[in-house]
Amino acid sequence: MRAIIKRPGLVMGVLIAMVLVSLVGMTFVTMATGTDTYLDKDTERGMLLDKYTSTFQSDSIMLLVEADDVLNPDVLAYMDRLQGDVLTQKYVTGASSIVDMVKAQNGGVLPSSYAEIAAARENIPPELLERYVPSNLMTIGVVTIEPGLSQDVQATVIANLESVIALSNPPPGVNVVVTGNAAFQQQMSQEMGTSMGTLIFAAMILMVIAVGILFSHVRYRFLSVVIVGCGLILTFGILGFANMPISMVTIGAFPVLIGIGIDYAIQFHARFDEEARRSPLPDAVRTTVTKAGPSVLYAMLSTSMGFIAMLISPVPMIGGFGLVCMIGVMCCYLFALIAVPTVGILLKYRPKVQADTDGKPGKKNKIEHYNEAIGKVSEKVARNAVPVLILCALVAFIGFQMDSEIVINTNEDTFVPKDMPAIINLNKVSRTMGSTSSLPIFVRGADVLSPDTIEWMYGFQQYEAAHNDKIIGSQSIATYLVQYNGGELPGTDTELQQVLEKIPRETRDRYISGNSEAVIEFSMVEMENEVAASNVENIKKDLEWNQPPPGVTATLTGTGEMFTNLINEISQGKTRMTALAFGLIFLFLLLVYRKFGRSITPVIPIMMIVGWNGLIMYLLGIDYTPLTATLGSMTIGVASEYTILIMERVYEERARGNELLPAIRIGVSQIGTAITVSGLTTVFGFAALTISSFNIISNFGIVTVITVGFSLIGAIIVMPAILALVGKVDHVRVEQPGTPGD
Repeated sequence: MRAIIKRPGLVMGVLIAMVLVSLVGMTFVTMATGTDTYLDKDTERGMLLDKYTSTFQSDSIMLLVEADDVLNPDVLAYMDRLQGDVLTQKYVTGASSIVDMVKAQNGGVLPSSYAEIAAARENIPPELLERYVPSNLMTIGVVTIEPGLSQDVQATVIANLESVIALSNPPPGVNVVVTGNAAFQQQMSQEMGTSMGTLIFAAMILMVIAVGILFSHVRYRFLSVVIVGCGLILTFGILGFANMPISMVTIGAFPVLIGIGIDYAIQFHARFDEEARRSPLPDAVRTTVTKAGPSVLYAMLSTSMGFIAMLISPVPMIGGFGLVCMIGVMCCYLFALIAVPTVGILLKYRPKVQADTDGKPGKKNKIEHYNEAIGKVSEKVARNAVPVLILCALVAFIGFQMDSEIVINTNEDTFVPKDMPAIINLNKVSRTMGSTSSLPIFVRGADVLSPDTIEWMYGFQQYEAAHNDKIIGSQSIATYLVQYNGGELPGTDTELQQVLEKIPRETRDRYISGNSEAVIEFSMVEMENEVAASNVENIKKDLEWNQPPPGVTATLTGTGEMFTNLINEISQGKTRMTALAFGLIFLFLLLVYRKFGRSITPVIPIMMIVGWNGLIMYLLGIDYTPLTATLGSMTIGVASEYTILIMERVYEERARGNELLPAIRIGVSQIGTAITVSGLTTVFGFAALTISSFNIISNFGIVTVITVGFSLIGAIIVMPAILALVGKVDHVRVEQPGTPGD
């Protein structure tokens, strides 16, 4: 504070230097997609999935070929040439298409006429032909790549394939597109980067509009926008230097930060403007820093408690969302606390003359009318505290009951833009070839190639195929041992090893790794989330009942199991996060105020707001996703700011000697405008989320906009009622605001 008053230029220089350094850090920010964002690889399930992925899973890349007639000799000749070029690429282990099938039926030679193609086609099994050539207008080629490749390497492979296709000189009318899960993940990462830039730009534009309209009664009204922009840059810089990647969920954090960060800037600016009207600038700085500083600090730390609660989530992207928000609100608070008084001193801040609406002396302006109106409303609420609280609590109770009826959605395809080319092409493949993912069982033991284990694997496959109508096929090393042994399982170790040698090495490597690891892959029909989750549980029960031989373990894994298990993690995690957020905020306030009554007071309205959120999500038909699952703990953090600021200002008025009801009226009227303006600007910031092309983000934006509105209602309507009851019960002792104890 002393440095701000005596050396404002130096302080401003330090702030500018921090921003410049952060701009460098921003260049190191990366995007994250894939399983790492959904599952913690330090857990047992995460390590198992990572081991399975690196050992067995090969994300096939699909080549979608469209033409007027894909069985035209010229088109097949082109595909044969393209397939040869694809096989020369690094990390590519194989490629197959309709070309291989017609070659196999034509003595290993590519047919050169329609008649030869038709003859070869007659000998291809109809179900296989339909899968690879669903119509004469489209065919699909499958490119297999090495298992365990990182996303960056997969992106390189896709880029190389696209370059090969671009230089392949296809016949007229032939179009080739690279698709599949790897291509989907790559394009989603690119879309995320574009979406993030769009959202931040939109949020800042909306902030300018909101501040320009709602904060016009102060000088330098757009200072708050500049401050929150600097806080955002500092946040990006920290993420870049700390090598923290940004996920699909984390993108939603940045408009949230803009919305919350503008609160701090507006609160400090409004208080500084208020103090500058009645005292010299140095005194205004001291009062702003010493009075508003602690109050807003408590609010910021309470908000951070809500974000800290997200760190317990087993879903990494939810924990990342909380961590980014926590870092961001601290950066925004720091800039607001220092920059507002520093700029005020440097520019010799002079408050605007409050002109009345009619230009006549003695008339009240709109701000004064609003302050007076909400003051009267709060006093009337305080006089009728019991019926108001009963009504609000009843609505919250209904919301808590409806919360359990809200669908939990973990289908990644529904999170991304529906018109994204990668998802359109991937849907074409899925409709033609069925699901491109499988449900694997990872088998581990000292000797997974023993006759007993092989017999168990084959028997379990047959059992599931007969009893589970969701399974359309299964493959394992046992399948090929039967195929290469005349339809029977080898009976001895020696016979098993002899048959194993007949199986092509590339086939063996897909299902076994040495003698200690093997995999059974079940091909599944397309299912809704709830059905898929139920199916996974049924197979787990079958594994418990039909266990492998002693010394061998069999565990479900894969992305299908991960996404279905994500339903349980979101369901349980959101409840735990909400409960922890309540507990952390209450303990924090108890540490600050050291009395139960004053500590629990700001938390009660927030409990109601969380219930209201559940009701509005149910009525609007918005699902729980990894992003909306953060709503409970985030609401607690955001709403606590408003309730704490209201409570602090009311206690400040009590310390000046006012009685309870007048203190509530005066306190709410004094801070009501600042809270309303900051709340509405927060709404504008969150509103930017609603324009996102990612459904997961836009739905989150709709709910958060409503949540901020609920938070304002909770602070201005519910909080006065609770303060009135607490005041009557405790006969609140007068004290200096912001100091511990009652």
